[in-house]
Amino acid sequence: MDGKANSTDSLGNYRVYLTARQLFDAFWDDSEILGRDVRGRELVRQQARSLDSICANIEEGYGRGFGKEWPQYLCIARGSARESRGRYERCARLLPAEVLAERTSALNQVIGGLTKTILTAERKLAAKR
Repeated sequence: MDGKANSTDSLGNYRVYLTARQLFDAFWDDSEILGRDVRGRELVRQQARSLDSICANIEEGYGRGFGKEWPQYLCIARGSARESRGRYERCARLLPAEVLAERTSALNQVIGGLTKTILTAERKLAAKR
């Protein structure tokens, strides 16, 4: 398996999800750097969980369909993205500045994309009522 979303699955076309997957993959390199410092080791565990949570909640919400649960799962994913962004910012003494800039920029894109998708989904649900 190549780690890429199945191209026949439209979730694999959702840019926010793809960016979240790329962030998780990039974290493998970041964890090598963070793991060298005793203070960074706990951050590695927490960051792995929060980055995984972004992807997992998008996947679960998508798998349940586009009903009322979809925006709820996206809100959870957005919370995890904010948590991940904050943790990256707190790793400023351990990671190179260019890595931090790349990761926080990507997380800002994820947060913005999730917010837009949540608003769109909520509007569609309200229109059905």
